[in-house]
Amino acid sequence: MGVSLHTTPLDGLNRRLGARMVEFAGYDMPLQFAGIMAEHKACREGAALFDVSHMGQAIIRDVAGFSRLVPGDMAGLKPGRQRYTLLLNEAGGIIDDLMVANFGTHLQAVLNAGRKDVDVAHMRAQGLEVEPHFERALLALQGPKAKDVLPEGAGLKFMDAAALTIGGMACVVTRSGYTGEDGFEIGCAGEHGEALAALLLARGAVPAGLGARDSLRLEAGLPLYGNDIDETTNPVAAGLNFALSKKRLEMADFIGAAAVNAALASGPASKLVGIRLEGRAPARSHAEIRVQGARVGEVTSGVFAPTLNAPIALGYVRADLAKPGTALELIVRDKPLAGQVVTLPFVPHNYAR
Repeated sequence: MGVSLHTTPLDGLNRRLGARMVEFAGYDMPLQFAGIMAEHKACREGAALFDVSHMGQAIIRDVAGFSRLVPGDMAGLKPGRQRYTLLLNEAGGIIDDLMVANFGTHLQAVLNAGRKDVDVAHMRAQGLEVEPHFERALLALQGPKAKDVLPEGAGLKFMDAAALTIGGMACVVTRSGYTGEDGFEIGCAGEHGEALAALLLARGAVPAGLGARDSLRLEAGLPLYGNDIDETTNPVAAGLNFALSKKRLEMADFIGAAAVNAALASGPASKLVGIRLEGRAPARSHAEIRVQGARVGEVTSGVFAPTLNAPIALGYVRADLAKPGTALELIVRDKPLAGQVVTLPFVPHNYAR
């Protein structure tokens, strides 16, 4: 007997649209519809619609209590705004990376699918009241034409958050996403998920799956939890310093503050870098990285980038080798492939500032 997988509120629609389904984080999820390359292109040039309902939506009402668990300035997050932040353990390791929006009466957090139960248990263990709403649907509408497909959200700027009515359905909308393109993440009641998706598809969005989502986020230089960051990763090594509030670091009043401040003071032993490879063959997760025959790191994510028509990767290398232009060798099928460290992102972001 196989393990039964969770399904999202859009499962029926995904199957009717001809999705090729795969297991991801305990869910049966669409890998692709028309094809990864076509869906990637649709997002870069038009508007692509992703079912991301496997991610967890949760409501938090105690801002001060939540602030103790993250290094971001939650007290300074204004109503109608969203922020990327990190749940950290005492060692400064990343329990999860999450998006948190202030809706005035409460914060709404979006948690990674494979970590949402861990996150809620951690927050509750720290005395925080959390209301999980994992039954809700969540759609990511991404691409330069996303604003044309969702005119209701056209007035929002990057990282704005609002409660909006779309096609008669009550939704929470943020102007954000995981592809490097302009776009929106739209949450609604689970029973409205299919109708909302059908409306956006009828307006011109193209259905897209996890395959294109991965190639898009890698081109945008965005880390994926479980691949590029985990409970052993210090945010400084991962290049996530932008998520560390200077004020909070000085106050050192959050879990993991001592470890994060120590990494900032001494510099991390290794750093997450972007790598562009020569040739056509991509290097996948766990491929060894060498310099002059010596192991200096490991690939955490790799893909053939459709936009660049070249293979790219993220990986950790010794900190002294993290400078752009540094030549590396990536071991793929026991053969060394030439690559070099490049500045992230691989493809420029196209957010609505």
